[in-house]
Amino acid sequence: MSNMKPSLPQPDAPRQDITRILLAVLAVALLIFASLWVLQPFLGATVWATMVVVATWPLMESLQARLWGRRSLATAVMVLGLLLLLFVPLSIALSTVVSHADQVMSWAPKLLDAEIPEPPSWLAGLPVIGENLAAVWHKVAQEGLSSLLAMIKPYVGSSLKWTAAQAGNLGMVGLQFLLTVAIAAILYSEGENAVQHVRRFVRRLAGEQGDAVVTLAGQAIRGVALGIVVTALVQTALGGLGLWISGVPFAGLLSAVMLMACLAQIGPALVLAPAVAWLYWSGDSGWATVLLIWTLLVTTLDNFLRPWLIKKGADLPLLLIFAGVIGGLLAFGLVGLFIGPVVLAVTYTLLEAWINEGLPAKAQALREKTAARPASGERRAPRN
Repeated sequence: MSNMKPSLPQPDAPRQDITRILLAVLAVALLIFASLWVLQPFLGATVWATMVVVATWPLMESLQARLWGRRSLATAVMVLGLLLLLFVPLSIALSTVVSHADQVMSWAPKLLDAEIPEPPSWLAGLPVIGENLAAVWHKVAQEGLSSLLAMIKPYVGSSLKWTAAQAGNLGMVGLQFLLTVAIAAILYSEGENAVQHVRRFVRRLAGEQGDAVVTLAGQAIRGVALGIVVTALVQTALGGLGLWISGVPFAGLLSAVMLMACLAQIGPALVLAPAVAWLYWSGDSGWATVLLIWTLLVTTLDNFLRPWLIKKGADLPLLLIFAGVIGGLLAFGLVGLFIGPVVLAVTYTLLEAWINEGLPAKAQALREKTAARPASGERRAPRN
C-alpha cells in the first residue's frame, strides 16, 4: 500500500467554444455571400464559358496538335470561331435586309389591295382554336387587310415599347456574349490549372469519388452540347430543304434564323410556321400543305434525336437526361440545358455509390449465413 503513488488529477477535456465556431461559420458564409455578390455580373458569362470550354475541349486539343503544339494558336482559332458564331449570322441578316430593302418597300403598298383566299376547310376542324382562326381568316378574306390592321392597331404602341426594351436587352446579350468569349479564352489557356483546382476542391468534399464526379460532369456537359448542336444542325438542314423545295423566298436567310432559333431551343417552328401561312396566303395550298406536314415532322424530331445523342455522350439513364434537360430549361433558362443534366448526373452517381458502398460486405455475410443453414428439404444426420 505504501508503494502506491497518489493519483494525479486528470486535466479537463478541451471544451469546444460554440460561440467561436458559430462566429467562424458566419464569417465564412459572409465571405462567400460577399464574393458571389461582387462576382454576380460575371456569373452568367462564367457558367456559359465553362460549358463551352468543357464541351469543345477535345476540339481545342486536336487543333493544338495540328498547330505545332502551340496552345496560343489553338486558343486564338477557338476564340475566332466563337466570334464568327455571332457576327456571321448577324452580318448575313443585315446584308440581306439592306440588299432587298427596295423590294420590301415595293411590297408594302400592295398589301392593302392583296386578295386573301378563303381559309382551308380543315382549319375549322382543329381542336380548341380552329373555329376562331377560321372565323378571323374569313373576315380578313372578305374585308381585306384593312380590317386586320384595325384589329392590331391598339397593340402597336405596346409592341413598339416591347421592341425598344428588347433592343436594349439585345445589346446586353451582345455584351454578355463578348464577356463569355473573353472568359473562354482564359479557360482555354489555363484549362489544366482550373481542372486541378476543381479536383482538389471536390476531393475535400467527396474524397476519392471527387475525380469520378468531375469526369461525369464533363461527360454530361459534352453530351448535352452534342445533342443540342447536332439536333439544331439536322433540324435546320431539313427545315431549309423544305423551304427551298416549296419555293419560299429568302430560304438561306430563313435557314440562318432557324439555326439560331434551334440553338436557343426555340425550335424551327418560329420560321416554318410563318412560311406555311405565307404559302396559304399566296394561294399555293398544295405546297403549303406539304410544308405543313414537313414542319410537324421537323419540329417533333428533337424530342427523339436530342435525348438519344445526349445519352451517347454520357452513359446515364435516358429518363434522367431528359428530365435534366427539360427541368433545367424551365428552372434556369437556356443555361439550364447544361446545369440540369449535370446536377442530376452528379446526384445520381453519388447516390448510387452510397447505396452500393455496403452491398458487397452484406451480400457476403448473407451468403455465408445461408450456406451455414441446412436446406429445408434435407434431413439432419442422426446422432450416434
